Amino acid sequence: MYAWIWRKLPGPLWSRLTMSVVLLAAVGSLLWYVVFPWATPLLPFDDVQVGDTSQIDPNSVTPDGAGASPDPDASAPDTIPYSTTSNQPHPGDLADGD
Repeated sequence: MYAWIWRKLPGPLWSRLTMSVVLLAAVGSLLWYVVFPWATPLLPFDDVQVGDTSQIDPNSVTPDGAGASPDPDASAPDTIPYSTTSNQPHPGDLADGD
């Protein structure tokens, strides 16, 4: 296909190279500004689910919300079990063993 396009471009070598670069830029711009924005809502990249919802106890949640905690972070741990400045675990966690 590329050889067919190269043969169909008129003119000497420098003209063909210039037209090839312009054609490549036009196709890239068309994809970047028209096709990709159109296709983005159709792709599943934003459908992210973190955690497994099957482990929620159905008895702890009532339909009227009486059993639900008003603060969803109330059951969250007070300390983060990993380092926020490096990719290393906390040294105290290594002493606990697996």
